[in-house]
Amino acid sequence: MPRDTRIKTNPGRFFEDYTVGEVIPHAVPRTISGGERALYHALYPARHALYSSDEFARVCGLPASPVDDLMAFHVVFGKSVPDVSLNAVANLGYAEARWLRPVYAGDTLRASSEVIGLKQNSSGKTGVVYVRTTGFNQHGLPVMEFKRWVMVRKRDPEAPAPEAVVPDLAPHVAPGDLVIPAGLDFTQYDFGLAGEPHRLADYEVGEVIDHVDGVTLEEAEHMMATRLWQNTSKTHFDATPRPDGKRLIYGGHVISMARALSFNGLANAQMIAGINAGAHANPCFAGDTVRAWSEVLDKAETAAPGVGAIRLRLVATKGGEPFTLKGEDGKHLPHVLLDLDYWALMPV
Repeated sequence: MPRDTRIKTNPGRFFEDYTVGEVIPHAVPRTISGGERALYHALYPARHALYSSDEFARVCGLPASPVDDLMAFHVVFGKSVPDVSLNAVANLGYAEARWLRPVYAGDTLRASSEVIGLKQNSSGKTGVVYVRTTGFNQHGLPVMEFKRWVMVRKRDPEAPAPEAVVPDLAPHVAPGDLVIPAGLDFTQYDFGLAGEPHRLADYEVGEVIDHVDGVTLEEAEHMMATRLWQNTSKTHFDATPRPDGKRLIYGGHVISMARALSFNGLANAQMIAGINAGAHANPCFAGDTVRAWSEVLDKAETAAPGVGAIRLRLVATKGGEPFTLKGEDGKHLPHVLLDLDYWALMPV
């Protein structure tokens, strides 16, 4: 009879295991290489010039081409999963995300999270955990920070509910709080090499852009991408817990796919500087075909030469009428997968 060794394994945290104010250091630092960049560009149709060419990046004042901002986000997010969302039902949303400095091949990333809120759901079976996660490089310097909230299962549905603490979340990141990478300069920006002629002045607030293309998601690809970020959330790999026998696709996979599709129409929205708000409106599964459209929400100046900021709503869908988002009840329509409000840096 084999001995019970379960005490050595990690079952993940449940809702009862969190305390507001607790800071959780996440295990397993990750050194980023050019291999991750190549695989990222193989998994997504990502073509923004600043992330594709060292020479283009140097003309724009950077020492080399950084890795895609969302790639850095996925790595930091993945570090937090074993401690925050291993037993999650769903990742519900994001707010107040800022990229604080570029990440380059050779950098080593680690992360920690602070629990900033807890609220048990009315069913008593789950609760929402709010965290602030920060990613650091090998020098101990923060590279990004974000807040997210996750629905997590309870270990014991009869356990008493903690005092509800719901953090105040800013409606958006103020343009003055965006961090512009040191040296970034778009005065010599080459629109021909970037792929489109449109600069910040060519976009109008309220303008809606159909990104035209679509990608049908495959089971193997979304699991490979999720493993690439060392994201261990069970719901993305194990099909047995769900009644429909499906694996839920990692929401970040949908974000990266939609962002890559947005190149067609927003090729010069180069660096993501902040996420104001984000919601995974409906679940996504293998076989769904993702399409995307964007709405221009705002524009702002920055102190960097030739660099402006554009605020965009990026919507990913799986069918439905074009440019439709919410019903009369104010809820996202069933075909909407992602509703993401973010800032990107663009030549003026």
